[in-house]
Amino acid sequence: MKITFIGAAHEVTGSCTYIEAAGKKFLIDFGMEQGKNIYENQKIPCTPSEIDFVLLTHAHIDHSGLLPLLYAGGFSGKIHTTKATYSLCQIMLKDSAHIQEFEAEWRNRKAKRSGKEAYVPLYTMNEAMGAIECFAPHNYNERFNISDGIDARFIDAGHLLGSSSIELWLTENGVTKKLLFSGDIGNNNQPLIKDPQYAESADYVIMESTYGNRIHEKQKDMIQPLSKILLDTFRRGGNVVIPAFAVGRTQEMLYYFKQMKDNGMLEEFQNVPIYVDSPLAIEATEIFIKNKESCFDEEAMEYVNRSENPIGVRGLITAVTTDASRSINFDNRPKIIISASGMCDAGRIKHHLKHNLWNPANTVLFVGYQAEGSLGRKIIEGADHVTLFGEYVKIEADIISLPGMSGHADKNGLIRWVESIKEKPKKVFIIHGESSSAESFTELLKAEYGYDAVAPYSGAEFDLITEKYTAAEPIFIPKTNGHKPSAAYDRLNVALDRISALVKSSRSLSNKELAKMADQLSELCSKWEK
Repeated sequence: MKITFIGAAHEVTGSCTYIEAAGKKFLIDFGMEQGKNIYENQKIPCTPSEIDFVLLTHAHIDHSGLLPLLYAGGFSGKIHTTKATYSLCQIMLKDSAHIQEFEAEWRNRKAKRSGKEAYVPLYTMNEAMGAIECFAPHNYNERFNISDGIDARFIDAGHLLGSSSIELWLTENGVTKKLLFSGDIGNNNQPLIKDPQYAESADYVIMESTYGNRIHEKQKDMIQPLSKILLDTFRRGGNVVIPAFAVGRTQEMLYYFKQMKDNGMLEEFQNVPIYVDSPLAIEATEIFIKNKESCFDEEAMEYVNRSENPIGVRGLITAVTTDASRSINFDNRPKIIISASGMCDAGRIKHHLKHNLWNPANTVLFVGYQAEGSLGRKIIEGADHVTLFGEYVKIEADIISLPGMSGHADKNGLIRWVESIKEKPKKVFIIHGESSSAESFTELLKAEYGYDAVAPYSGAEFDLITEKYTAAEPIFIPKTNGHKPSAAYDRLNVALDRISALVKSSRSLSNKELAKMADQLSELCSKWEK
């Protein structure tokens, strides 16, 4: 019975934890790394085909984004998650695959002209669809059995529609251990969705620390500062461009804008158009409405009970096609543009930044976390210019990061969450935070609250029976002068895992078949050996 920490160890993205228990091998999340990648993640210590199942905390790509790659490597088990997360992943994983394929197509057009190597997408749409077929959705608060000795329950983490913390019961040789995985813990009093639900017991806790060293600025009313930003911008003839995650933050902003317009707070700009330029965000908004009964908070349900859509704001214009997206920048009226991605590293937001960053009349409003190394982080940290689509763009627009709009709990919220456990856990593992945040929160738990806490690096192991913790040394990714590891190399490693699994499972073949396989694999090696 063992835990191995793989991803989001001293980093915020790429969440992944590997567990062996009760004769099974499984993962908690399998997310994509976003922004700057500082530490080398250890490989999962088995092939994808040997993974029996996955438990998924929520739909954000830094938690779910590599599931298609797992499928491509031979995984055929179930992906257990909440019903709303399943609905969101149906669109988010397909969108991620589309981005992978689109980027490959775009890069390959350039490569063909310049004579460079072809670019291979990390995974394809077919592989994303294959992963989606593996999903097994569950209700909140229902304990379910996965296999002999393994039970699980999803409770509301209050971070995103369908987001969950996971209670996990593992029994092996008559010994039962209860694990609690926080997932991403939400802020209290977020619009639309419920506050985080607390667990009362756990032997071991694995929890996030995104804001483990910070306290969010208190904002009793987000509407007032937001409306002031909008009015100030519109009165100087500018646009408000909002990079926002297509799922979660976009819907929250629509909720705020509806309240503003319903209460006449935009004054002479009551009819200002609000563009949502993200097909994913448009689909996600529909999923929010479909899951209102299980996920909306009391305030949002008041609208529903009056037969009103709480995110159905007047003046909303959705842009689905690329032509509709391009036309936004030919609308000379002051306007609001909400577009993904939230960290500005991909998607249509980059086009809107290109058209708006240079104009001092405009405002670029950040309403979510910006990972280290992301384009959004560079902008809010004061860059005087950025390069977009090969073009130098000077930053003259007003750059504002609205405090209090995080989807993650701050230091006090994290403490409140872990302190809800009535009897202190035997050990608390701190993950999903930049090194400074993870270490700071770990020391706080130890020094002021008396927890046995540790922030593991990738590769660290913990034996749940012997309670032996094996630390891992951090492995820094060497600087490569801007050259990023190829997605094709990642696919090659997946193929290697698949070949390894195939060889391991071939013992039942005849000697003739085994010899044929060996010869063919040897021929393949000879072909590629230099």
